[in-house]
Amino acid sequence: MTDVREIRELVDGYREWLKDRTTVRSVHTDWVEITTPFLDRHNDYLQIYAKSEGGGFRLTDDGNTLRDLELSGCAIDTAKRRSLMAVTLNGFGVEEKSGILRTFATPANFSFRKHALLQAILAINDMFYLSSSNVKSLFKEDVEKWLESQDIRYVPNVQFIGKSGYLHHFDFTIPRSKRAPERIIRAI
Repeated sequence: MTDVREIRELVDGYREWLKDRTTVRSVHTDWVEITTPFLDRHNDYLQIYAKSEGGGFRLTDDGNTLRDLELSGCAIDTAKRRSLMAVTLNGFGVEEKSGILRTFATPANFSFRKHALLQAILAINDMFYLSSSNVKSLFKEDVEKWLESQDIRYVPNVQFIGKSGYLHHFDFTIPRSKRAPERIIRAI
């Protein structure tokens, strides 16, 4: 049987770990940077920023999350992606304004709102896996699995030099057989 006291001590240890690995420093006359022990997909510590505002605190990511996605080839520039982002942010009570993820916290709910912003950043950061290169890679993997499930012989990632001398890349080649000619496949 699990001991409640032991688990409570472990939870208290987690709280101490979190407290010890969170740093706070002034970065501007109005803004404070909070560096957390949580890691993004680059294994960098997540940082958020806080500013006193209207009896509470404005918490933001300073635009880092969406800017990083865009630089990584996953701009949130389609209706479907914007809708997915909006649903995700709404679930955490976070809004996006001019590329900045933000929320408002009172002294009473500061910890909860800070945590919600961090969770929203991590969730939006996961949209990287929707970038076209990742989706294409996953689709190619699905095609490869289908070829195997149908017991179709293939050669992946082939290149041919055409009559013009240009190199052409194809995702798969199906070798010729007695019944069919060679097939070249480009997954799109």
